Amino acid sequence: MFGIDSPELLVIAIVALVVIGPKELPGMLRSWGKWMAQMRGMAAEFRGHVDEMVRQSELDDVKKQLEGTSGLDLQSLDPTKQIKSAIQEGMAEGEKAYNEAKSSFDNPLAEPESAPQIAAEPQPAVAEAAPAVAESAPITSEPLSEPAPAAVAESSSPSSQEEKPAKAAAAG
Repeated sequence: MFGIDSPELLVIAIVALVVIGPKELPGMLRSWGKWMAQMRGMAAEFRGHVDEMVRQSELDDVKKQLEGTSGLDLQSLDPTKQIKSAIQEGMAEGEKAYNEAKSSFDNPLAEPESAPQIAAEPQPAVAEAAPAVAESAPITSEPLSEPAPAAVAESSSPSSQEEKPAKAAAAG
């Protein structure tokens, strides 16, 4: 410290002890320590101010360089504008959906815009009657003759259901 070695520091301490005296030496060392702490604090504050000025001047230089370039727009790089626009678009879509849903609940008699369409396929009458004929025909070894179409026509009425067991008993 300050180019003073240990033997020189020991000589200074002995001279201070003789000149100041042993009673007042501790109080003087305390006041000297406080004074050194204040000096260090002021030096650190000064150093902080100088560093801040250097940083500010460097930032100003960088800002001038960025503004000097014609192809770079700093305002377009602001992410908050992009986030705000995305939020506003989402809010507009949400309000639109809310208003549509509210209008559909307010008017329950109105038909919905896209009602489900059910395609009805016509089924042939012969295909429905064929299983009924197969169920009502007696199981015999004789082949069916001409009356089969009449049996198909009779199977569609409810009274023919009651007559079938009677015909089967007569045939058997």
